[in-house]
Amino acid sequence: MPDELIEFYGTECPHCKDMEPLIAKLEKETGKKVKRFEVWHDAENAKLMQRFDPDGSRCGGVPFFFNKKSGEWICGSTSYEKFKAWAAGK
Repeated sequence: MPDELIEFYGTECPHCKDMEPLIAKLEKETGKKVKRFEVWHDAENAKLMQRFDPDGSRCGGVPFFFNKKSGEWICGSTSYEKFKAWAAGK
């Protein structure tokens, strides 16, 4: 399923920057791709994020990762082990 893994991030967000190496490692290791949407400077992407987090109760901020296949999400930065398990739908 294309674009099954998505990330909403902010350009200047330090926690988002912390996750960039983990995204790269995941993509290289598993072949899965994370579709990224910048929301701090892009109103359309911010609206898209609201579709996945309508009332802010899932995350309410960035980075916000959503697995469309499993319906699972991660809010904020996390360990690579948890990130990889999320990407696998576990």
